[in-house]
Amino acid sequence: MGTPNAAKNRDIVAIGGSTGAIGPLRSILSSLPQDIPAAIAVVLHVPAESTGIFTAIASTETALPVKHAEDGEKLEHGTVYLAAPNHHFLVLDNKVRLGSGPRENLVRPAVDPLFRSAALSYGSRAIGVILSGMLNDGASGLAAIKHCGGVALVQAPQGAVASEMPLAALEASPVDGSFGVRELGAAIVEKVRERPGPQMPTPPEIALEVEIAAGSPLDSTELARIAKPSVFTCPDCGGVLSEIEKSKPPRFRCQVGHAYSGRVLLSQQESQVDEAMRIALRIIEERAALVTRMGKDAAAVGRIGIAEMYEKRAAEYRAHAEIIRSTVLDRIQNRKSEALAESEARSLRASE
Repeated sequence: MGTPNAAKNRDIVAIGGSTGAIGPLRSILSSLPQDIPAAIAVVLHVPAESTGIFTAIASTETALPVKHAEDGEKLEHGTVYLAAPNHHFLVLDNKVRLGSGPRENLVRPAVDPLFRSAALSYGSRAIGVILSGMLNDGASGLAAIKHCGGVALVQAPQGAVASEMPLAALEASPVDGSFGVRELGAAIVEKVRERPGPQMPTPPEIALEVEIAAGSPLDSTELARIAKPSVFTCPDCGGVLSEIEKSKPPRFRCQVGHAYSGRVLLSQQESQVDEAMRIALRIIEERAALVTRMGKDAAAVGRIGIAEMYEKRAAEYRAHAEIIRSTVLDRIQNRKSEALAESEARSLRASE
């Protein structure tokens, strides 16, 4: 295998996906030639200690060797590197760097850090590819690759099992193509063999966020360089979240370094509200059951006034519980309707 060449072609292909991405990834890899003059770096959202995705990808009928990325190893052309569980996968100075930084969009490895590192180290030589997945990890990183002169490719949302990641990428920045699975492999080969454009200046915030993903400590002074404090709190550690300036999609980081897109943060807040309401419902129902029992005990010994008071209180608790139960059901139904409407609207925009 050859080593990366900075002058002749685009020599890093960074691929990211989540739900529904294994099938498209296998199709892409099976279509890439053995002599492709680029390294292939892949991040799929994988749980810690997972080996299932590696097994599925390694069994693909491809001419390319497939391996887990190892910290410090040199990137070779014609090799597929899969992110290791529980580490951010970075490509820096033609080498693999496994980062121990905080989770981003609730996951580690996340797609955005890989893409940002490709933008930082490779600039116009980088190709970013977004596949099927939920929410919008990868959209910010793909925009960084595009901003630094690289190429942005996206799986067509209409054919994706989960269209949210491709749609979010299309909304975040201009892309160089949105293709069906069968066309993506050919598009990657074409873009790899092209001579890269001129190097573009790298925004300092990209370098800082790559350092955070690698595991460098973050202090308030550094965070203030790229973000302003918001009214929101981190769902992971409870710290104040700062909003990254000029970010599309909107993104937030806390002092520890946990990062969220606006959409992921909203989903976490929704989950916390739902959990609080379920806890409140359980406590109120238990209180209703308890005072009902106490009312029966009072009635059994002839304390009618006390029994009536307990029964009245139990009725009030049951009424409160019914209000909470109805609210929970309404929230579930409303979210389903909103998700359907948003999906239809975004699919329509993507097809225009």
